Amino acid sequence: MNWKKHKLFWKLHWIKILIIATVIALVGSLVVFVTMGVRAWNESESYLRQSQLAMMPLQMYMWLIMGLVQGVTFTYMYYWMFFKKGSQSFTQHKKKSISGDEIGITWNDVIGMDEAKEEALEVVKLIKDRASLQRIGGKILRGILMLGPPGCGKTYLAKAIATEAKIPFISMSGSEFVEMFVGVGAGRIRNLFKQARQHAEYEGGCIIFIDEIDAVGAQRAMDRGFGGTTEHNTTLNQLLVEMDGLKEKDLNIIIIGATNAPEHVLDKALVRPGRFDRKIHVDMPNLSDREKLFAYYLKSVKYDSSDVKMDRLARITVEQSPADIANIVREAALIAVRNNKTLISMKEIDEARERIALGIKRRIRYTPIEKLQTAYHEAGHALVTYLLVPSQDVFKVTITPRGHTGGVTWTPEREEIFIPDKNRLTGEIKSALGAYAAEKLKLGCTTSGVSGDFAAALQIAHNMCWRWGMGKSGLIGNFDAVYSNNYSNAAGLISEETKARLDKDVQEILHTCLKEVEELLKTEEPLLERLARELVAKEELNYDEVEAIFNEFGKSRPK
Repeated sequence: MNWKKHKLFWKLHWIKILIIATVIALVGSLVVFVTMGVRAWNESESYLRQSQLAMMPLQMYMWLIMGLVQGVTFTYMYYWMFFKKGSQSFTQHKKKSISGDEIGITWNDVIGMDEAKEEALEVVKLIKDRASLQRIGGKILRGILMLGPPGCGKTYLAKAIATEAKIPFISMSGSEFVEMFVGVGAGRIRNLFKQARQHAEYEGGCIIFIDEIDAVGAQRAMDRGFGGTTEHNTTLNQLLVEMDGLKEKDLNIIIIGATNAPEHVLDKALVRPGRFDRKIHVDMPNLSDREKLFAYYLKSVKYDSSDVKMDRLARITVEQSPADIANIVREAALIAVRNNKTLISMKEIDEARERIALGIKRRIRYTPIEKLQTAYHEAGHALVTYLLVPSQDVFKVTITPRGHTGGVTWTPEREEIFIPDKNRLTGEIKSALGAYAAEKLKLGCTTSGVSGDFAAALQIAHNMCWRWGMGKSGLIGNFDAVYSNNYSNAAGLISEETKARLDKDVQEILHTCLKEVEELLKTEEPLLERLARELVAKEELNYDEVEAIFNEFGKSRPK
């Protein structure tokens, strides 16, 4: 093994060794020449010494200038033209590998994603113990493709694999390979894999991590004459060749690719077996995972444990990634420092969530009528959601202007919904229409604030009828697919009569939901009035305050 290390050391540093040896030889020669010159000087006549002394400063100055110019020119030309191959020098990348021990991200730091960690752990075992696999004639995995939404921990998991396997880790982004000049990306791919093979020989293995691999691995297309497509195709072809080239020598090299794009975006040749052999799906954290994530990130800050409840935090962050949760904790710490507080409480965390989602509070002073309009608007959302949409919690209601909104009602889902049914969809429509119905009931007219609510309700009702066959007329089919597939004769595939029936079904759903909402608000008008007046007085109502008002009127959440 020692001779391999010496051989690799010579490969990586032979230029430096050669330069050092040359410098030592030049210095030695200079010492010899100086010694000989001093001896000749001592033996020469006095008038010759005086003439030589007069010329010596000018000669030394000229020699120094010429030597510096020639040395710099020669070094630049020789190094860049021969060793960096001139115009191809920009194909070299400056990425350095990181030792697995230096990364320092262990399995305990990767919260949640148990299924993904289980898949990754098998890869680590194969890297550590290849002999057991070779005994039965098997071959190690060459590529792992990580798929999932952004911020869910794909890069974190790749680093954890490198830490556990204790082998070098080279990380690059897919966009770093693609340039405007044809051949540059292919050169960088070659250089990357050359570096990985050297580390594999020296350290016994290497991991190449390519983030956002869709930038280099998207499906190939015909060049339209502008060169960009040719560069992309050439880079992808080189990546395919290098991944196949790993079979020539039994090197312990694993390529991990990560993307948040759909799998069908990638070239089929890239995701076939033999290249990316395994696909790991890294999804959004579930309820228990979010609770662990908050405990993990809050561990590094000071917080009020009597006020901050992990289970409540997990419930109000449905469909939020680990990166979102980490950002909430960071922002809450900043807010606590800004308010001269020594501990983070739920108040800072709520404010951090609102600031991230909606922006900072705007300095807008509502007129009394505008304040009352906004209060009825948000109270309508809260009341309808509380009594008609049991799958959602009313965590906070505020009429404080933030970002593009004049107020907001936080109604997160109580649990993750992967396949929403008709009841859940109509519940979302009722919640959206609650503000419109409350404004009509209490003000006699409506405001422009219902624009976003109408858009959300109409989109859901449209999908129910046009895509999921939930309309009253009984029409079945995904009619939206006709337009998304860009048919030139789309108008002929769907008759005007069918379109009219589908649109009628949409309005039927909206009016049915609105009728139920209006009946509820008329029945519970005292409760609506109390919520609105409380909002006008306090501007914000948290979860406990909302619960107290409903309990005061003898109302509880339906199952």
